[in-house]
Amino acid sequence: MPIDPSDPAQKTLKARNTRIAIYCAVGLFGMVGAAYASVPLYRAFCQLTGFDGTIRKAEVAPTRVLDRKLLIRFDANVRDLPWAFKPSQVTQEVKIGATGLAFYKVTNNGKAPITGRASYNVVPESAGAYFQKLECFCFNDQTIQPGQTVEFPVVYFVDPEFATDFETKGKQEVTLSYTFFPVETQQASVSVPVSPLGGAAKAGL
Repeated sequence: MPIDPSDPAQKTLKARNTRIAIYCAVGLFGMVGAAYASVPLYRAFCQLTGFDGTIRKAEVAPTRVLDRKLLIRFDANVRDLPWAFKPSQVTQEVKIGATGLAFYKVTNNGKAPITGRASYNVVPESAGAYFQKLECFCFNDQTIQPGQTVEFPVVYFVDPEFATDFETKGKQEVTLSYTFFPVETQQASVSVPVSPLGGAAKAGL
């Protein structure tokens, strides 16, 4: 049916349809924006709460150290990178509340400099709220030269509350796992420089 501009009913219908279209467009852009914003927000939430096995950040080590020890296992993985990545130690025994120091070693077996970024988590996931790091190479871009080997330090502790939480108090071991992913070329300009002789890279919390 043709639209009669002089018909008030059709004018009202047209105005209502226009408002609905505007609301839909605003909602669509809002959802897209929320999707992009949710990634850093989700990461920050996980690091703050230990959700999904994500290790929490810490500024200082606990002042209380328990007699009870935990077995810490170390795991390393790469995704789409010609890198050899492994922990320098397979396991460590640490007292709950005491500070541990571990190292991960990575070698670039490619023929060009490559930038990667590591993410991490712990198993069991319930330990994520208590396994905390003071120093870590994660979430910083790391550029490694062809043939270069770099050793990255991790300083960590298990909060004494681990021993009283009903979900974790019976656990005897925790696995710390890192995975290196490639970083897009356009992002490589903000990577953390690594000494050409290897050694510990700049720490990133």
